[in-house]
Order: sequence, then C-alpha cells, then structure tokens
Amino acid sequence: MSTQNSKNRPTPTQARAARRERRQNRRKFTRVFIGLAIGSVALLLILGLILPMLGNLGGSSDKTPNGPGKQIESDGRDHIEEGSEHPPYRTVPAASGWHYPQPLAPVSWGIHTEYIPEEKRIHNLEHGGISIAYNCPEPTSDDCNQLIESLTSIVDRAREAKLKVLMSPYAGMPNKIALTAWTFIDAFDEFDEDR
Repeated sequence: MSTQNSKNRPTPTQARAARRERRQNRRKFTRVFIGLAIGSVALLLILGLILPMLGNLGGSSDKTPNGPGKQIESDGRDHIEEGSEHPPYRTVPAASGWHYPQPLAPVSWGIHTEYIPEEKRIHNLEHGGISIAYNCPEPTSDDCNQLIESLTSIVDRAREAKLKVLMSPYAGMPNKIALTAWTFIDAFDEFDEDR
C-alpha cells in the first residue's frame, strides 16, 4: 500500500513546480483583476467628463435657455428638395422644420443684406446657430440704419467669439426684431442690447 501512495505523490521537484505555477496564476489573476478595475474606473471618469459635452453635438438643443423668449414645439428636421411644398411653420420666423440639405444650405455665418429663405436659414439653426432677423418697413430711414448698425455690432462681437450667428432682413414678420435658435424664438419691437 505504501508503494501505491508513493507512486501518486509528486516528487519534491514536481511539488515545487506546481506551487510555482499556482503562485504565477494567482499573480496573473490579480494583475488582470486590478487592470480591469483601474480601466473601468478610468472609463467611468472619462465618460463622466465627455458625455455632458456630447449632449449638444449635432447642433441643436431642446433645453430651455435662461432669459426672454419662449420654447416652441419642433416642426422636425426633415430635408426637402428646393421648391418642395411643406406645411406652414409654427412661428415667423421659423425656429425648426423643413429645410434644404447641403449644398443648398446652411448659408454662411455673418451678416447678410438680403432675405434668407426659411428653408436655408433653418439649416443653420439645426447646426446650433442663432439667427437675428430684422424688419424695417422703411429700409433707408435713420431708425432702420441705427437698428442695422446696432445689430451688426452684436453680430461682429459674436463672430469674434467664434459663435454661429447670422443676421438678415425679414420683411413682413410681425415684429421688428426676432432672435431664433432651434425650437426657440424671442421676438420684440424695441432694440435692447442687454436682451
């Protein structure tokens, strides 16, 4: 019987090799576990920093801004072909809805002296821009010239700060001035730079 047990027993060299292998496996498991734990914590930290910034990618935000103006229900963001019929927009000027795809839109940021069709301007709003529209019944009047100068000064400062802003005339809108962003509008009749 003792010869039977001694045959099943590892030699001292085999026992040392087995212990060494178990120790190496434990160390390897510990290294992998610690590496995964550190990697998971790092990933959570990175996601915690990046995800809040990604909330506004794609250009538009449906969060309520601070200040005057009102949020409106979205008319969607469908692209349409030039000249296509579509339902009327919820507001004048529009703050969302049917618009032309590239290369017809968006238009260049900055100051425009001609009316920009809604279908082009809305594409700028979809990309996170702000539109300043003004209505001057008498375009050559001193009042209109003063309004254009004041709005131009604001747009110039915004563009220097790398903001996406465009300005254009908009004859026939119900107010003298309208600020629009995606699903937001602030329309008023008296210029107030602090607004």
